[in-house]
This record gives sequence, C-alpha cells and structure tokens, in this order.
Amino acid sequence: MKKAIIIGASSGIGKALAILLSQNDYQVGLISRRAELLLNLQSQLKRKGHVKVMDITQFPQSMTLFEELIQEMGGVDLVVLGAGVGYINPELEWKKEQETIEVNVMAFAAMANVAMKHFLSMGCGHLVGISSIAAIRGSGGSTYGASKAFVSNYLEALQHKIFKQGMAKEIVITEILPGFVDTAMAKGEGLFWVAPVGKAAEQIYNAIKNKKDCAYITKRWVLVAMLLKILPRFIYKRLF
Repeated sequence: MKKAIIIGASSGIGKALAILLSQNDYQVGLISRRAELLLNLQSQLKRKGHVKVMDITQFPQSMTLFEELIQEMGGVDLVVLGAGVGYINPELEWKKEQETIEVNVMAFAAMANVAMKHFLSMGCGHLVGISSIAAIRGSGGSTYGASKAFVSNYLEALQHKIFKQGMAKEIVITEILPGFVDTAMAKGEGLFWVAPVGKAAEQIYNAIKNKKDCAYITKRWVLVAMLLKILPRFIYKRLF
C-alpha cells in the first residue's frame, strides 16, 4: 500500500484529493490546523487515515511534527503541499500580506525541506506542490501571485537539483498550476472556467500517476498560461 501526506487537507482541493487517494489504495496522512474538520475527513476515508493537527507557520515545531507523522506512518511515498491563503488586498493591509508570505512562502519551503530530506534518505519519493496560474504574472498589487511565483520557482529549483544528482527517475517533483477552482480560494468578480473541486482533484491525481513535471488544472488553462507568458509588459498592464 502506498502512503501519502497531504498538507492543507481539511478543505478544498486537499480534502478532495485525500478522499481520492484513499479510494485508490493510499494510506493517507492529514495535516491542517482545524482538528474537527480533519477528524471528520478521517472518518470518510476508505483506508486508515492519520491525523496531525498543527499550524505549519510555527516552525521549527511544525517541521518536527511533520517528521513525527512521517515516522508514525513508517515513511511515505507522496507528499502534497496544498496549504495556502490568498486575499484580494487593494489596500495592502500588512497583516494579510504577512500571512500570505508566512503560509505560502516560508511554511511551504519548510514543509518541502522536510519532505525532500525524507525522500533523499529513502532514495525515492514524489513531492507535489500546489502553485497557481497567478504565479505567471504580477497582478493587482496582490502578494498572492508573488507568493505562488516563489512556489513555482522553488519547485523548479528542486527539480534541477534532483536532475543534477541523477535522481530524476527516483524522486519526482510535480508543480500543479490551478486556474479557478470552486473553493473558498476563488475570490473576486469575473471568474471563468471555474472547475468543480472533484474534477480538479481527479486531474491532479492523474498528474501524480503519470509523474508529470507540471500540470495545469484544468488542462485548458495552459492556453491562458501561454498567452500570459508572451504578452509584453505594456500590453499586459492595459489588459489586466
């Protein structure tokens, strides 16, 4: 039986993916701050689930708790880093900016650090990081896109590291770039191509099975990504 840990499992994509992995014979470890939601999710899993309640921004304690869960499960094959926050913040309220950086940047790097050290010690493993289409270009003065740009670049740097070490077949790193998904993270007006969370989880699971380096969720968002990457800055500023 394969073993997976999902960080940010209490709701949204993380919750849907936990259920899907359990249905496909994974033993799943669940990490989040919200104990009641995790216990409720644990009861829905087909296979035995492990729960670790923690605030991932409280490191090094959170790193130690993550390591403990890995040990309790006897090692893991897959880690999904899905915890994240995002705000529409035109007033640039620092509290919102700070929380975004702490969760999406610092805590992401801390959890990835623990996962990668485990995989390197095992000689195999699969790390999945949830980034965003918003990572491609800066938008609206929001720290969210900038934080997700860190996620994307960090994952690519880890891919490069593993490749240079000759372990790209043994240790897989997958970057997931969702567009709009029907979760609490989808905010603002003018949303389009909003994917049901179940569909998003299925496409992420397929990317995991196929050991993709990168996957857009849903697949049509690759068209938006290609456009965003080639637009000159002066045109992008006027359009978006």
